[in-house]
Amino acid sequence: MVEKELVGRVTHYFQKIGVAVVELKGDVKVGDKISIEGATTSFKQVLDSMEIDNEKIEVATAGQSIGLKLKGKVRAHDSVYRIMDDV
Repeated sequence: MVEKELVGRVTHYFQKIGVAVVELKGDVKVGDKISIEGATTSFKQVLDSMEIDNEKIEVATAGQSIGLKLKGKVRAHDSVYRIMDDV
């Protein structure tokens, strides 16, 4: 069983550069494992880098909108979960 926590929603996706804008409802940091899930989206990855206004950051908190480089295509309204642990 994988335990996960909803940390945000995708608000925009820039397909040419593979970057999603995520509005956060929870805190995330570089190194966290995340899962992106939606009607046609489902993949996991480690959070390698995130940015706010083209500035690299290590930690982001609820209420911020961040840019994430993703390995797969996502869509607006997809959910972003932080994976707590693989049980």
